[in-house]
Amino acid sequence: MKKAIHTNQAPAAIGPYSQAIAIDRFIYVSGQIPIDTATGAFAGDDIASQTIQSLKNIKAILQEAGLTMQDVIKVNVSIKDMNSFSAMNEVYATFFEEPYPARAAVEVARLPKDALVEIEAIAYK
Repeated sequence: MKKAIHTNQAPAAIGPYSQAIAIDRFIYVSGQIPIDTATGAFAGDDIASQTIQSLKNIKAILQEAGLTMQDVIKVNVSIKDMNSFSAMNEVYATFFEEPYPARAAVEVARLPKDALVEIEAIAYK
């Protein structure tokens, strides 16, 4: 049976979806854009600050489910400009330890609210 995960420490869904869904021992975290819940605005206008906030949002959702970033097994990163990949990757590396999760990164034409990055994750309890 699936169960919705919700925390006020991450942005509320802006559509008909859940912040995350738990099924058995898996947690599927929806794509997180860099909205700071304290301000309701983006954490910054550069890829580094937006990556930090997107990952903080994932971390908060995982904490609500009783997990940590070390429980993440797969990450998908959507980035507006692949020229920003190195800066995103530098920040990303500070949130994970070896063994790192599997990951895909793709450049996209546009993201919700014109974010520079959106990150989704799958974790295993």
